[in-house]
Amino acid sequence: MKVETAPFDAADYLADEETIVEYLTAALEDPDPDMFLVAVKTVARARGMTQLAKDSGLGRESLYKALAPGAKPRYETVMKVVRALGVKLHAEVA
Repeated sequence: MKVETAPFDAADYLADEETIVEYLTAALEDPDPDMFLVAVKTVARARGMTQLAKDSGLGRESLYKALAPGAKPRYETVMKVVRALGVKLHAEVA
């Protein structure tokens, strides 16, 4: 018997603000800095890249490029995207 499966996409499960915040927080805790960008891109896809590009003031292509694997986006770009997602980042004592 053949079992059909679909690829997992975390964006399908990021339906509310609480889940998005938990997802981004977990990515920030990962020692691999690229994980945060992967998480931001996943949230961006869940919200809609076109709308996020408008909300952040970035071009859609620039947004895709900034969030591509291996990209090294500027701090300013990351903060524009994070703000457009409606998320605040903060530091706390470990």
